[in-house]
Amino acid sequence: MFELNERTALVTGASQGIGAVIARHLAAQGARVVLAARNQERLEGESEAIREAGGTACPLVLDLSEPESLQAGLASLEAPFREIDILVNNAGVTADALLARMTLEQWETVLRVNLTGAFAMSRLVVRGMMKRRWGRIISISSVVGLMGNPGQANYAAAKAGLIGFSKSLARELASRAITVNVVAPGYVETAMTGQLPEATRERLQAAIPLERLGSSADVAAAVGYLASDEAGYVTGEVLNVSGGLYI
Repeated sequence: MFELNERTALVTGASQGIGAVIARHLAAQGARVVLAARNQERLEGESEAIREAGGTACPLVLDLSEPESLQAGLASLEAPFREIDILVNNAGVTADALLARMTLEQWETVLRVNLTGAFAMSRLVVRGMMKRRWGRIISISSVVGLMGNPGQANYAAAKAGLIGFSKSLARELASRAITVNVVAPGYVETAMTGQLPEATRERLQAAIPLERLGSSADVAAAVGYLASDEAGYVTGEVLNVSGGLYI
């Protein structure tokens, strides 16, 4: 069930955090995994960890803020990693500020990485998927893209943009048996949330009906389902993984 044997997945932002856990999860399902991000040392460490666990993985240094460089990066992959069956658009950055204080650079940096980067990666891999008549494109959005958040107008706009982009692409590609979906996590346990004051954590958890922060594994499990054959009749959807924060 949910096996990905003989499939090749590429996960952006895979050097740490949610992206690294997604890569490990897909590898455990049997996929060959390309881990893409900017930090070569971390990528090599995560790839080695997957191989030590019995999986197949390789690192790929990519900078989503430079979309024009992505094609050369993908072309450098060795077979059988070159034909991407599953793309997980996970890479993202933040540059938080209230709108009155937000600079144009902060706005454009977040949109360029979080939204334009996903567009550029999807455009590069989609022709191969169309030729093989099978594919999965899964973008990691956020409940912030659904409900907004003060101080994150740029981030919310980018994450909401991923949803509109994915729904449009789902309609374009459905006839080729390619599904396009979105996972929208809520508050997830990370190094950053781990440093929050206890009172702040308690307030966050009180807003979540399931009364806990999510984990990277919760997000990875959703991605693993959407990447599988079992999800072949699901496209254009937003899977909300927020513990009920956004209902």
